[in-house]
Amino acid sequence: MAHTAQCSNNGGPWRLYVVLFGETEWPAFSWSSGQAPTVAQRREALAALGYEPLPHTEWRWIEDSAVPGDDSTAVLLIASTEVRELPAGGAA
Repeated sequence: MAHTAQCSNNGGPWRLYVVLFGETEWPAFSWSSGQAPTVAQRREALAALGYEPLPHTEWRWIEDSAVPGDDSTAVLLIASTEVRELPAGGAA
């Protein structure tokens, strides 16, 4: 089953999470640096959470605003990609 992973920043540390509909808590990982994590760092964080990007997928970036509909507020960057759970026992 495929899920969406998102990586975002609201002015502090970057946070990566896997969206699990119907769940109250989502697997998440945070970096202590305010610098955007590399693709390799995002892949490692996903693996630590038990997920991997689907083959042939790329991260897509979108821009949002801190206050929805108000483009004069701070810009929020959100990256997303499709992921799947790692098979039992490790990486595929």
